[in-house]
Amino acid sequence: MFGNVYHQGTRWQASRAVVPFLVALIDDAETPDRADVLHLLRRIAVGDRRDDGLPFDPERAFAAGNAFDGVRDDELVRRFYAGEELGDDEAGVLDAAAVRWAADSYFSAAAFVPAIVGWVSDPDDQVAANAAALTAWFEPTAVTVSALISVPERRAQPRASANLALAHSPSTEAQVDRRLRALVGSGTEVVAVTAAVASAYREGESMSGEALSILVDASSRDDLEAIVGWDRAPRGFVMLALQRLGLG
Repeated sequence: MFGNVYHQGTRWQASRAVVPFLVALIDDAETPDRADVLHLLRRIAVGDRRDDGLPFDPERAFAAGNAFDGVRDDELVRRFYAGEELGDDEAGVLDAAAVRWAADSYFSAAAFVPAIVGWVSDPDDQVAANAAALTAWFEPTAVTVSALISVPERRAQPRASANLALAHSPSTEAQVDRRLRALVGSGTEVVAVTAAVASAYREGESMSGEALSILVDASSRDDLEAIVGWDRAPRGFVMLALQRLGLG
């Protein structure tokens, strides 16, 4: 299915149509490999974008797709699928089509944000962690923020992923920063490090000395546990956090 609806980063006309079915599969606890299905949903929704693009502005990101007219340009797409050679101007229209299909896929997934937020508390840690990461790509709501704050500390991977989602959240609620400051003192390394990263992202120089010490210590380590749902290595997040503090 990856090869058909998400081929080398490109979304197609059919990509948005599979979103409701993927959501239904993930919702069903009996579905095998639900985390893998969620990974496909994430790729369909946001492609291969990295955390550099957060907070995400879909209107700006997909603006180039406005040049594609699905009615006017359908014949050109048909010719492309038939393997016909296209002119330079026509190829430009196809580029716009790819952006439009990506936008369609994103907004199709956005319609299911309540379901995605619900998965943050899923009993499967892999599903919960991937869901927490995916929430970062959609406009946060009070329900989203509450779900990310509420992930228990004992669930290390979902908690760490939720910390990074909060790091990139534009939410200014004080309870977010209070929660992150408390998690800096976690006895679980991946939770403490990601909470320190999030504090640096959100509070800058106002972050706690304890959080800063954690970042400085982690900056020299390559053995930090990877965070499920995020492509960047943990040390990469640490270095970005230090750069924001003028220490990188």
